[in-house]
Amino acid sequence: MPLPSAPKKSKSSNEILIKGMTIALIGVIILLAPVFKPESGVGQLFAQSYLVGWFALVLGLAFIGQHLFKRFKK
Repeated sequence: MPLPSAPKKSKSSNEILIKGMTIALIGVIILLAPVFKPESGVGQLFAQSYLVGWFALVLGLAFIGQHLFKRFKK
């Protein structure tokens, strides 16, 4: 007898949470990279791309917020 599968809504919601956490983590890494490697070329590159880091952080938090909104809406 096959096991019952989880509803598609929870799988989709979990995927949104994982994407949000990943994107937010990328944003945090981009924002904090110049602090830990200030003299290297990589640190300077990340320092110049701080807008991308903020965008990724806000987008990731929006995905996480969407997941929480769907979860507590039920």
